[in-house]
Order: sequence, then C-alpha cells, then structure tokens
Amino acid sequence: MAKKTALEASAPWVELTTTDEDWDAIDKETLVAMATQLHLIRAFEEEVLDLAGQKLINGPAHSSIGQEGGAVGSGFPLVGGDFVNGSHRGHHQFLAKAFGYVAPGGFDILGGVSDEIRTVLRRSLAEIAGLAQGYCRGRGGSMHLQWKEAGAMGTNAIVGGAVPFASGFGWSAKHAGTDNVSVTYFGDGAVNIGSVLETMNLAAAWKLPVCFFIENNHYAVSTTDTEATGESRLSGRGPGFGIPSWKVDGMDTVAVYLAMQEALEVMRSGGGPTVIEVDTYRHFHQNGPFPGSAFGYRTKDEEQSWKDRDPIAQMDAQLKRRGLLTDEEIAGLRKTSKKVMAEVAAELVEPDPEGKPGTNRIRPELWPDPGFIDVGIRGPEDLGDAKVREIADFAPDELEERKFVEVVAETMHRRMSEDDSIMVLGEDVHKLNGGSRGATKSLAVDFPDRTLGTPISEAAFTGLGGGVALDGRYYPVVELMYADFIWVAADQIFNQIAKARHMFGGDHDMAMAMRIKIGTKTGYGSQHSMDPAGILATSVGWRIIAPSSPLEYVGLLNAAMRLKDPVAVLEHDSDLYKETMTAPKEDFDFCLPVGQAAIRRAGSDVTVISYLSMVHRALEAVEEAGVDGEVIDLRWLDMASIDWDTIGESIRKTNKVLIVEQGSLGTSYGGWLADEIQRRFFDWLDAPIERVHGGEASPSISRVLEAAALAKTDDIVAALRSL
Repeated sequence: MAKKTALEASAPWVELTTTDEDWDAIDKETLVAMATQLHLIRAFEEEVLDLAGQKLINGPAHSSIGQEGGAVGSGFPLVGGDFVNGSHRGHHQFLAKAFGYVAPGGFDILGGVSDEIRTVLRRSLAEIAGLAQGYCRGRGGSMHLQWKEAGAMGTNAIVGGAVPFASGFGWSAKHAGTDNVSVTYFGDGAVNIGSVLETMNLAAAWKLPVCFFIENNHYAVSTTDTEATGESRLSGRGPGFGIPSWKVDGMDTVAVYLAMQEALEVMRSGGGPTVIEVDTYRHFHQNGPFPGSAFGYRTKDEEQSWKDRDPIAQMDAQLKRRGLLTDEEIAGLRKTSKKVMAEVAAELVEPDPEGKPGTNRIRPELWPDPGFIDVGIRGPEDLGDAKVREIADFAPDELEERKFVEVVAETMHRRMSEDDSIMVLGEDVHKLNGGSRGATKSLAVDFPDRTLGTPISEAAFTGLGGGVALDGRYYPVVELMYADFIWVAADQIFNQIAKARHMFGGDHDMAMAMRIKIGTKTGYGSQHSMDPAGILATSVGWRIIAPSSPLEYVGLLNAAMRLKDPVAVLEHDSDLYKETMTAPKEDFDFCLPVGQAAIRRAGSDVTVISYLSMVHRALEAVEEAGVDGEVIDLRWLDMASIDWDTIGESIRKTNKVLIVEQGSLGTSYGGWLADEIQRRFFDWLDAPIERVHGGEASPSISRVLEAAALAKTDDIVAALRSL
C-alpha cells in the first residue's frame, strides 16, 4: 500500500484578528491620526461621488467607501522612501501614501487642516476631474493617480496591470542597499490574472521586498470570489510560492496595521515578499453612487451587515471606549473633513451661467490647454556630450570583420562596464555562454548581480523592467528570446511601459531597452518567427531601432540608451547574428545621430526603403535587376524618429517607392509606412507605392514552406522590374 505523508507549506499562512488589548496597546496619537485619515478619505470619496452625480467627472468614479481601513492601516507604517501602486479603485491608497509623505508620523485636524493636507486633497480631486493642477496634469483622472515624489507610483486601469511594475520598484530598492519596500494593491479579480501570479513567483525567487496586498471586497464587478475561484481564501496563493501570508479583517484598521508591521519586518530584514489579504466591502457598485443591490447582484441585508462593521464606525467606537476622544471631538473629525472637502471642491467649480439654476460647471480656467495633448509622449532627442559619428567617419584601420552577435555582446559589455546602473534580464541570459545565441556572452561572469536569468514569465520580467525604469535609478535591458513573445507580455509592453510617461503627466523618464530577437529562417515555425516592427510602430511611446550591420548596432544602441524613453532593439537572428561583417575595432562608445536614416546606394529610378537584413537583399536586388535604385536603410522605425527628410528628398528625385520587409503581411510595418508616405508625398509620386513582404501566413517549420513565406531577393527584383 502506498505511503502518504502530509505536506506543509514552506511559508506561514495565518489569520490575524485583534482584541481590545491590541487596540489599547496603540498610543492615542497613532489612533487619532489613523481616524483622521479615515474621515478625510471618506469625505473625499463622497465629494467625488457628488461631482460625478453632477456629471463633472468625465469617466468612471470607482469609490473606495467602506474600504478605507485597509488603505490607512497598511499605509500608516510606510515611510517616504517606500513605494505603492494600485488599481482602478485606488483613491484611498493614494491619499494614505500622500498623507504619510507630507505629514510623517500622522496628523489630526481637530485644530484645523494644514496647507500641505489641503494641497494633497485639492490636487487629487483636480486630477480626478481632469484638471491642469492635478498630479498628472489632468491626464490620469480617477484611475491613473501618480505622485512619484511621494512614492505613489501610479494606480492602474488594467486589472492586475500594475503588479509587475511593483517588483521593479522592489528590485531597485534592494539593489540600492536600502530597506525600502514596494506595496502593490489589487482586488480579488486580479488574483487570478497571470501576470500577478507570475510576479509573485518572480518576487519570491529573487526575495524582493514586495507586499502583494489583496483587497478582497468579494466582487469583481458583480462576479463573486467564490464563483471565480476554487479557493476563495485568496491569501492562500502566497504559500504556494513560499511567501508568508496574512488574512485579516479589512474593516479593522488596527488589524491591518499590525499585519503590515509584521510584513514589513519580514521585507525590511531581507526575507522577501509577503501577501496580505484583507476582507473588505465597497458600499457602492463598481462605479458610481448606487449600491450593488440596485443592480440585483447583492442584497440590501448583505450590504447592511457590512455597513454595521464600517471601519470608521469601529475606529470611532474604540476611541470613545478608551476615552481618547469625546463624542463631540469625533463629530468634529467628520464635520471638519466634510467642510474642507466642500472648500476644496468650491475652488474647482462655479455656478454654470448657462445651465439650470443650482447647476455647476468646472471653472474654465482650470482645464488643461488642448495643445498639451501630445506633450511628453517621449523625452527630448538629446545625446548630451556623446561622440556622434557616422559610418563614413571610420578609417579603414578602425574597422575589422566580426560576427554580428559577437558585437551585440561586446556592445552591452562595454555599456555595463561604463555604467553600473545598467542591468540585463531575460530567459537564460546568465547561462549557456551568453544565452541561447551568445548575445549576452561574458555578462554574467563580469556583472553577476546585474545579469539576471528569469523564470519563463515574460509579463512579469518585462513589467519588472518597466518598474525599474519608472523608479529611475537603474537602466533595465530586457531580452525577449523571440519577437512573438511580445504577445505574452503585451499588457506590460503596450498598456504600461509605452503609456507610462504620457499617462502620468509627461514629466518622468521611462528609460529602458527591450532587445527582441527575430527568429525568421531558423526553422522555429509560426510562433517564433514574426517581425514585430509593424506592431511596435502602432504603440505610441516606444522608440524602435533596426540595425542592419554591427557598426549600426553599436551606434544605434548607444544613442538609444542615452535617450530617456523605452526603446525596442530589433535583432535578426539567422539573417544577421551569424554573419561576419564590418565592425569597430575599439570604438564601442560612438553614437549614430537620432532619427537619421542612411542612404546605402544613391540612385535616380526608384526609392527602395528597408531595414534590418532586408537592406542587404535590397542592395543585391538593385544590382541584379539593373535598376538605378536609391536604397535607404531606415535605422529608426518609430513614428517620432523616422527620417522623413531623407525619404522625402529621395522621393522628389525618383518619384517611385518600393518598401521592402521580410515579415508577414498581417503584421507588416510597410502598410503603415506606405500610407504615411502617400499622405506626405503624394504630389511627387508617379506610380502607386509598391511593397515586398512575406506571405499572409506565418512561416512554417518545413524548410520549403518557410522560404515560401518570407520575402526574398527574387521578390525584390521582380518588384523593381515591374516599377
């Protein structure tokens, strides 16, 4: 008969509850300060709902009324250098962190409200209303609140979307030698998101000081936690990753406070991540001023049972029981909170002269200037004191023949040796003598603490890189083993990293690189062979470089890494990595100009535009076809950096255009490029723009079918002769 042995989790999982003795052990100043925050946050949220009811809030207003205890209890022990981020329902957590930043150790309002606290309330409310004086200049609104200086790194409209960034904040804090921590707040719905679980695993593997704080209000819109998962004790996710976990009554502010203190002791002492689940309840529906019962998915009795345990009522009762505040003083907290919020709101609204009597409008002078719409999408194209050279500037004795992939590795080695803020992460980058193709060779040997081999979890480690970039102390270089994996990490790449600078006001940098290997002609088939240029170009925020030679690789990467934006570095595997080409002997520090294409061959018959390995195919095809084609190597592919001057000058000379790329029709970069060229240069075109690209289907495993799916020199020759 088989022997069975009961197994135990490697990390503790406990439920923490309080008694009156726990409340009695906390000093008056701390309890009054927490009560003050509870009342202020409640009054703030009520004012938000009132403005929303007047249709003065554009978009949703996800109220946290009923959930203040979790935010105040967890936020009170944090210090200014700690980080928080959160979800769409994050006003209360943002305010708790901001209060702690401007008034460390707490405050009360019985003697009046300070200017610093008023400013926090006013700027937060202004942001939710979409006004210029908001923390994100009105771009963030209710769901994207950020005050980076206070460690409030941004709330997030994508369920679970903020969680991977939090691991980046934690990595930066740990690597910098501080004991600061990162707290990421999310709800019961996000617990089942893949990127959240990936990040728990990554944080546990690397012992990052990240608290995964689960606000379990039991409803993801209207779907209950018991419907959504087989284990509705959501803190149980923690022990599965070896993470110490607490389950707490979120309506009990002190219970949350004590649990967070215990979690902080673990994290600040190097013990790695923690999980805290608070059982809580939102008084209202997912969005707006109506209760859930109005929509039929909750009962009024259920709602009342939770209101009877309201965190403010519990706090007030304990203050009264201990004789710390009188009934009059407790009422004063409520009255003063409502009064200051009414005053703050009055600074933002005025009677509507064109509306019905009693209606208000936002003060017109507070709206952002419409011209601000695209400001801050990316940083300036400033290379500082960099040595800028073009390829033609190199003397023959400065060059030698080397394999492309060797230059890829040496360029990053040079950058990491010169700048100890650079860290590299990705799958197997620390092993196999430089990853799967040797592109990170020697990095792990010489920079072991900054060359990080990750789990197979693209969403988690790409998002970690985004968090490191947002923190700003380090420069992350994320490697995606194959371009197709952008889909696995798509939320982090497109919704988070690409939008972070602009969405949060346009003032902070997002400097990072994402090296992407394009696996065409490797025999890896449909899911490892895409050219991502066309997809990435549609995402405002990313810069894209596409080096066609080792010399270009050095100059383009150096230039890109001096910018303060996320940059995608496209690298052709089979078509370029193994090729021996001209490379610098010693100068691995020069930069190519930002946003400048290169003319590889001058001509007068047709303008041939290409990038990566297809530049070489285009040059071959021009000679074979006997056409006097002018071949342009784009080098920079993103909308902001593409060299329209060089393209336009060539088109005015040739009056014909052929766009050449290797990838599939569906993800084609050339489709966007052709449309933009015809809009800009239609008057100089004597013929329709022609394109050479791969087939409709992705490349297959079969050598014959793979070759048939990809654009070739013969295809370019045929197109040139047709033109």
